[in-house]
Order: sequence, then structure tokens, then C-alpha cells
Amino acid sequence: MTLDALSRRRQADARTLAKAAAQAAAEKKGEDIALLNITRFSALADYLLIVSAASPAHLSALEEKIEQSLEALGICVSRRDGRQSGSWRVLDYGALMIHLMRPEAREFYGLERLFRGARKVRLQNA
Repeated sequence: MTLDALSRRRQADARTLAKAAAQAAAEKKGEDIALLNITRFSALADYLLIVSAASPAHLSALEEKIEQSLEALGICVSRRDGRQSGSWRVLDYGALMIHLMRPEAREFYGLERLFRGARKVRLQNA
């Protein structure tokens, strides 16, 4: 398999993973779900999923649901941050970075503004 073919396959796998995470967030009533293709902006990840949560308890529920859903696909989180935070959690799945945020943190940090030129991935039921 050529390097270009491997790159396309990795991109497809990352997209499938990202959409599964977005669907899990939607199932737990995640708000304002945004999935961005950031391959042009980052050498570390292909996709960025940003989800708003209504409360600290909702942050925890979203984190747990996403982890369980991706573990069912055989994918475990590589790194995480913010477990003690009531406003922002980060889950690192390599090609997929997930940010679970309270609306005020999301507005303050403006991740969508940082990746302004990134393509939004259309999501069904999310």
C-alpha cells in the first residue's frame, strides 16, 4: 500500500471514529456539537469534536458515554485532561481530539475561531 493510500485510509478511519464520538455525544444530549476536519491545521490530529455540556454532571455523563461507545469499537482514550474540572474536559484519541466544554468556557477559549478555516463535517441526528 502506498503512503498516499495509507494516509487516505487513516483519514477514513479517523472520520468514522469522529462520527461515532459525535453520535455518542448526541445520544447523551450534548449541545452545539461541532466536528471539524483539521488536517490542514494540525499534524497531531485529523478531527476536532467540540461539544457543549449544560452542567458539570453533564460533562461527566458525556465523557463516560463517548468513552464507552469508542471502547465498544476497540478504541481507548490515549490521554485526558480536566477530569476534576467542572468546565472543560479533553479526550485525546490520536487522530481525534474531543473537547467537552461548558458554554462559557467554549465562548472564552473560542476553539472554533482558532480553526476558522476548517471544514465542518455534516452530522446526522447530532
